Amino acid sequence: MTEQIKNNAAESSLRSKRILVLGGSSGIGLAVAQQAAAQGAQLVVASSNPDRVQEAVQTVGEATEGRIVDLFNENSIRDFFAELGDFDHLVFTAGDTLQLGEIAATNLDQARRAFELRYWAALAAVKYGSPHIRRGGSIVLTTGVAGQRPHRGWALGASVTSAVEGLTRALAVELAPLRVNAVSPGVVRTNLWKNMTEQERDAMYQNVGKNLLVGRVGEVEDIAHAYLYLMQESYSTGQVIVVDGGATLV
Repeated sequence: MTEQIKNNAAESSLRSKRILVLGGSSGIGLAVAQQAAAQGAQLVVASSNPDRVQEAVQTVGEATEGRIVDLFNENSIRDFFAELGDFDHLVFTAGDTLQLGEIAATNLDQARRAFELRYWAALAAVKYGSPHIRRGGSIVLTTGVAGQRPHRGWALGASVTSAVEGLTRALAVELAPLRVNAVSPGVVRTNLWKNMTEQERDAMYQNVGKNLLVGRVGEVEDIAHAYLYLMQESYSTGQVIVVDGGATLV
């Protein structure tokens, strides 16, 4: 094994790597934290909800750091990274309840809030966090398949996800050799659908799942694997990995 291969192998291992998951207190982010911790990584789970952060710390492991940050506030994000210190990988999975509906009925204030969290907060996290990422580290953002295969009523979701994909490619160029990639999930069982009743959610999961090539909607554990892959491999950058059960093909 050559020295370069040995170095690449050492960098790709998550053991003892310090990984920050913004939005890691629930859903996909929590699953990423759990899977990375199982590989020996040191996790920092950050969210705006103190109770959920504490629950996540207990779930992931006692060695996990739990931190509070207001992702709607640039000053809070700046101060957060100033206090955090150096780390190896930044994962951004923060998101709020998805809004579906036609343009005529769209609440523009709520639409702007969606961009604030899913796009502007991600941009701010990269702005203030990237100088603290160690050599061989990476950034993994979160987008979604709405931009690639929008349905009626998905204008807002398609806009946000398309913006994040463009941001991912641009950041990969600007921040090189720091790697920047993104994961694009399809429909997943998460609390992002909490604005629906349990009956409505179950019906949606069933209806969507039976039309997918894999026959079911995604689980957070399915999606988390893609984030770990992008952190561990050392050659891809500016890429968006789609994990959607075949939704973009049907």
